[in-house]
Amino acid sequence: MNEEELVQRAAEERAAIVAKYKHGRKPGAQINPWEDPSLQIYHILDRYGFIHDPNNKHFSDEKIAESAGPGEVKVEMERVKKWVKMLRQWDTMVGTEKLRRRVFKGIPNSLRGQAWSRMLNLSNIREQQQGKYQEMRELAWKWSPDIRQIDLDVNRTYRDHIMFRERYNLKQQELFNVLGAYSMYNLEIGYCQGMSQIAALLLMYLDEEDAFWALSELVSDKKYNMHGFFIPGFPKLLRYQEHHDKIMQKFLPKLKKHLDKNGVDTGIYTLKWFFQCFLDRIPFKLTLRVWDVYLLLGERILTAMAYNLLKLHRRKLISLGMDDILQFLQVHLEKKFEVDDDVAMENLARCLEELKKSKLDYAGPPPPHELPSRAFGMFKEPTFEQKVGRRSMEFSSAEKAARESVVLRRETAAAAAMVESPTQELAQPNGHVSRHSHDESALPGTSTRVVETKIRIVYWVKSYENVNNSFS
Repeated sequence: MNEEELVQRAAEERAAIVAKYKHGRKPGAQINPWEDPSLQIYHILDRYGFIHDPNNKHFSDEKIAESAGPGEVKVEMERVKKWVKMLRQWDTMVGTEKLRRRVFKGIPNSLRGQAWSRMLNLSNIREQQQGKYQEMRELAWKWSPDIRQIDLDVNRTYRDHIMFRERYNLKQQELFNVLGAYSMYNLEIGYCQGMSQIAALLLMYLDEEDAFWALSELVSDKKYNMHGFFIPGFPKLLRYQEHHDKIMQKFLPKLKKHLDKNGVDTGIYTLKWFFQCFLDRIPFKLTLRVWDVYLLLGERILTAMAYNLLKLHRRKLISLGMDDILQFLQVHLEKKFEVDDDVAMENLARCLEELKKSKLDYAGPPPPHELPSRAFGMFKEPTFEQKVGRRSMEFSSAEKAARESVVLRRETAAAAAMVESPTQELAQPNGHVSRHSHDESALPGTSTRVVETKIRIVYWVKSYENVNNSFS
């Protein structure tokens, strides 16, 4: 095919995808059976809209305990009264200790959308940007080079949630539109796969246009500065991981040493913590409360919650080996956090103060290369490579430097952990303990540990490359 034919084919494919979302679930919709999972009568729907199958072998009572008992209902109803009054007087509440205290205690779910909208100042933004969202959405339908990837990701985002369960339903249409519009609004980022769940979370509580402007605020407002997480090279992610290591070294040195010895890299377990503010890494009910304070206080919550989570579970983590550590952090905690939500949030507030006293609550202002360098909402016709969906096979200089930095940092940490533990106790068949140096000939297990460490480094770099592949 020549260039003209390739561009035409890409345009036709984009138009076909857009047409399916515009048509929705009206009669005649083309939906494959595998795209539209059925909802059986025995499924359980929790109060947040997630669907659970108690017959599933991975079913977790803790995960669906997103229902409110009588005592909790009473407390929430009292909070609703206070929040209704507070929302009416929002301008006088902004910046007060009372607002901070009540947000940490939890925003009533029925008022969460209104509270998030106030925190993000969405009504003023919509007034100032009248018509801009609709313009970006129209441009995305015609030009966005990310439409194919967005379509794929919409089809696998929160499919266990009632709002996004049915293919091409209203919320899937809104999610597709928000992500497509933003890919044209912020041309430096376009679309990154980590954005789909963030946008879906916002759509659970906000309407379509509000969710778009909320995403825009999270990316560009100085309180959150998520722009640096999503641009090529992921400079903010690397900077936050380095800052996390400093916090670990100061406050949890034994745990850090244990993680380093087992090859559990910061880059493996903090990806979703920082990229998506703990989505899919802790129970959804607790995630919402973390997002409440994140929207109120900003990016400091990311580092504080990361410290809080590890501090709460440090004894358990120190007792685990490499694979079990990752299973615990990436899978187990989302199903069973082991700590009451109120306790976790109270401890988060204490962790924030603890870090503040040590001047470690803030990773510092973003350097210029993390900030947007192009004006938002200014249309620029995609390049030929973007039109046909052809991705660069070469890493940029920033991405190469980032990869080298990751590998070097991880190898240094692993080597330091080995040096700090020059001997290891080994149990003998007679029950006695003998001591051997970490020489491979004296300790057969050492070579395995080194290999495992290198495997973890490679795993993180591959994870990094996978995220990078979401960029055009």
